[in-house]
Amino acid sequence: MNRNAEIVKTSFIGIAVNVLLAGFKFVVGLVANSIAITLDAVNNLSDALSSVITIIGAKLASKRPDKKHPFGHGRVEYLSAAIIAVIVLYAGVTAMIESVKKIITPEIPDYSTVTLVIVAVAVAVKFLLGGFFIGKGKKIASESLIMSGKDARLDSLVSLATLVAALVFTIWGFGVEAYLGVLISLLMIRSGVDMLRETLSHILGERPDSKMALSVKEVVNSFPEVSGAYDLVLHNYGPDMLTGSVHIEVPEDLKMAELDRLEREIAEAVLEKCNVFLTGISVYSKNTNDSEKLAMLNRIRRVVMDHDNIIQMHGFYVNFDKKELRFDIVVGFGAENREELYDHVVKDVQEMYPDYNLKVGFDADLSD
Repeated sequence: MNRNAEIVKTSFIGIAVNVLLAGFKFVVGLVANSIAITLDAVNNLSDALSSVITIIGAKLASKRPDKKHPFGHGRVEYLSAAIIAVIVLYAGVTAMIESVKKIITPEIPDYSTVTLVIVAVAVAVKFLLGGFFIGKGKKIASESLIMSGKDARLDSLVSLATLVAALVFTIWGFGVEAYLGVLISLLMIRSGVDMLRETLSHILGERPDSKMALSVKEVVNSFPEVSGAYDLVLHNYGPDMLTGSVHIEVPEDLKMAELDRLEREIAEAVLEKCNVFLTGISVYSKNTNDSEKLAMLNRIRRVVMDHDNIIQMHGFYVNFDKKELRFDIVVGFGAENREELYDHVVKDVQEMYPDYNLKVGFDADLSD
């Protein structure tokens, strides 16, 4: 499946549907003198614009890597999603201004059966279109399509509220359109802010998806020479471009040629099964086959893991001749002062083995 072609095709469907709906609603809004329906038409046009931006973003994101952008241009999709969020936010603010004006200077709408039927059809169409966009977006990991789908689902609620207001006026003669417009605009503003916050979070860099992180570690741990996979870091350069690094624990007597072969095979397997480029594989040497060293590891582990917010201890290695002891600890972000907790753990272990030179790595909880 050509991901870029799917995004473009889906977006063109969205443009066609939204332009048709906007045209019908503009006519109906003008004939019925309805601010709510007219605002709904404007909203449909903004959705069509969102689809245009999605197409442009997909085209730019599919550009080949170059010297200046060796990891490709995939993050452009996140920028296009942010622009869509800004459009929704702007539409909400504009709708708020127009609705307040109608409250100050109200106008009496004139609904007909045809008007109500068109609005009812619009509700169903936008709801189905939203589901189509979200489903397709999740299938091909397109943040822009998912954002457009959420916006369409929101629009279906807007249209439904407009229909309710029209029925209320038709049956009881109460004009609530302008007030409904205020509520609709507040909903649009909130949705725009939430969408923008979510997209900016992606751009800033988020914790890797738990399922993906565990899948990568499962592949790494499947090699018999590897006794543990730690410190996995994944960098997102677009929905279909992940790079990363990982630490592996291997026997200390593993020869350099064997280690080179192992690292290459791990990188190939992770790329094939998880579509992740491992740009770096670091090594922890394991020397706890000796019973005395294993007992030492267990004593230290009990002391280290007895502290709250210490998530993991790994990479243990001890050299009796040089009196050297090294391991890494993962300090959780829930600790009030991570550096202070780290110092406290090192102090406790040092008191257990005052003659040893401690080298304790300070790791963060970067992935599951």
